[in-house]
Amino acid sequence: MRYISTRGKSPEVTFKEVLLSGLAPDGGLYLPTSWPQFSVDQLKGILGDDHSYKDLATEIIWPFVESSMEKHDLGRLVERAYDSFSADNIVPLKHIHSKLWIAELFHGPTLAFKDIALQLVGELFEFQLQNDSEKITIVGATSGDTGSAAIEACRDREAMEIFILHPYGRTSEVQRRQMTSVRSANVFNIAIEGTFDDCQDLVKAMFADVKFSNRINMSAVNSINWARVMAQIVYYWWASMQVTDSGPVNFCVPSGNFGNIFAGHSAHKMGLPVDKFIVASNTNDVLDRFFRSGEMELRDVKPTFSPSMDIQISSNFERLLFEVYGRNGSLVEKAFRELRTDLSLSVGEENLLEIQGKWLSRKVNDQETLETISKIADEFDYLIDPHTAVGLKTAESYMSELDAPIISLATAHPSKFPNAVEHASGITPSLPQQLSDLFEREESYEILPNDEQVVKAYILEHSRR
Repeated sequence: MRYISTRGKSPEVTFKEVLLSGLAPDGGLYLPTSWPQFSVDQLKGILGDDHSYKDLATEIIWPFVESSMEKHDLGRLVERAYDSFSADNIVPLKHIHSKLWIAELFHGPTLAFKDIALQLVGELFEFQLQNDSEKITIVGATSGDTGSAAIEACRDREAMEIFILHPYGRTSEVQRRQMTSVRSANVFNIAIEGTFDDCQDLVKAMFADVKFSNRINMSAVNSINWARVMAQIVYYWWASMQVTDSGPVNFCVPSGNFGNIFAGHSAHKMGLPVDKFIVASNTNDVLDRFFRSGEMELRDVKPTFSPSMDIQISSNFERLLFEVYGRNGSLVEKAFRELRTDLSLSVGEENLLEIQGKWLSRKVNDQETLETISKIADEFDYLIDPHTAVGLKTAESYMSELDAPIISLATAHPSKFPNAVEHASGITPSLPQQLSDLFEREESYEILPNDEQVVKAYILEHSRR
């Protein structure tokens, strides 16, 4: 397996290079040169009907990494990555309605779906770095959940240090404390006076500064890193195989940076039968507007009850556009240049019709989010977080027109957003035992302006490199 850039100007590379670099030198995102092919029956034949999530993960991921490790090494890393999950089967499914299911992705150490990818990415990083006696500096941006999951995956590891940028005052208190209360010599938290998009732009600018990124041996844990998306492909296969023998399903995904739902698209490209992908947006509806009109227009970010989706520039959308444009990197580069200069891009009517054959979308406002949390609590005695509520409201709106089962992804534990959940349901969700003292822990983070030079100076000053 080799990997190419969505901008088309960087040479093909191995998985190891993709993992450790994150972003391609031409500013693009990496994708495999071709998609490995599986079928549900084939996987069941290999693994047996009673296979575990870990067994499935090893089988699905192996073609993507075989140039860089042995299969038994991958199996060992997968085993270690998911040992800390509170659910034995990693991603349990809850049946809500005759054809509506919830896939719970929040049973990892930081209670969010990011753990499923980042616990494995941390193991992959350490494996490659130890083999090469190398060290890296990870710089990432978070709208809330990636930061704590990345820190938990990378803390106390000798071969790496991690700097996480989050938008100051724009995460939930639980999300912030999960990052800033970690006491580890290799962990640094930076609160940026701006939005998540500002944080993400700073990280991309630092990657683009080749002298700087080489100086600190910079790598990424955001979903711009293909390894993140790769690990998430597994739970689409897993969830589908729990709900139906081999027939098609629909997936509904609360979407901000687009990495989660693109992992589903990747699973489909690998052979998973999926009728529709349903993109659930909050008030920051840049993706919903795109899937309805074929035009992506950037607007100001508005704070909502689902802050991890308060995004206008969805990095992983570039990967989908690369596929839509027939893997033509020049067209992708032109489109994103227009997005930056004109604050909009358009794919044209023909491409839009092709996209709409597989993709649906809906916008859910804060009031609908709260009403959905309340409804699910009343009807099923089940608490959901605001992001999951955005997904469920969207899924319910399409139930009458879709025949196949709908699997809606629950992306975070309700205790990560206690204020919104209590406001909606009257119930204060409790933190799990391992986080019960979170509000008593001492925090440590630096507040910095949205200034690339200031942030780079801070990283150089505190880096152990």
